[in-house]
Amino acid sequence: MTLQAIIVDDEEYSRKSLFFLIQENCPDVHVSHIAQSAQEARDFVASNRIDLAFLDIAMPRETGFDLLPALQKQNVMVIFTTAYDQYALKAIKSNAVDYLLKPIDISELKESVNKAVRWAELISAQPASSKQEQKAEDWTKTADSKSKITLPHAHGYHVIELEDIVYVEADSNYSVFHLKKGDKIVISKPLKEFELYLEEGSFMRIHKSIIINFRFVSEYSTRNGTQVILKDGRALPVSRRKSNEFQERSRLYFQR
Repeated sequence: MTLQAIIVDDEEYSRKSLFFLIQENCPDVHVSHIAQSAQEARDFVASNRIDLAFLDIAMPRETGFDLLPALQKQNVMVIFTTAYDQYALKAIKSNAVDYLLKPIDISELKESVNKAVRWAELISAQPASSKQEQKAEDWTKTADSKSKITLPHAHGYHVIELEDIVYVEADSNYSVFHLKKGDKIVISKPLKEFELYLEEGSFMRIHKSIIINFRFVSEYSTRNGTQVILKDGRALPVSRRKSNEFQERSRLYFQR
């Protein structure tokens, strides 16, 4: 699979350097256009098929984040390229494929491109109906009698085993899924979107910003405020109004 790509950067050296690195090291990518501004990229993407954008963030007039909605509307995957690491969290939350710091490391570039190729292959393998925009009530889909949850991102979805979710944390209008291997998945939906689906069996909302999985609870403590201690030692707060319910539900869960 060859991805049609666009480079968007206001600095000539950065544009040329990245183009050379892609040509020499990324055979699955063909650079169709090099844009000096967000508006130039917006105009090109509107009338040409582009699969992947290498997008600088700090540009005059419009930033890479300003261009992002137009790219996502055209189902363009995004790899951010920037000299500033303070944008990392915002880039992750935008469901970008990856985030590369300048000067770009060749091995990191290859890894990011390989990830983009895997995403594209996943999308192309989906039936047409699953590629359509889903309604809010369909964003959490089930399989195998609620053994999994499907979490959407800009270019497809993650399928996660429920038993692998340690806890889910609210971060403004985003939800961060903390998984047992240490991975985090940031979804651009508030926690309430997932609460009804998860509030059964081994899950419980213990705080306005946290849903925990009883599978990973090792202790309930009131030493430093009301807390749940996870098996890996992390402590999570339990709100006062949820304390009694947590104790009752944990008792029922661990007596099963």
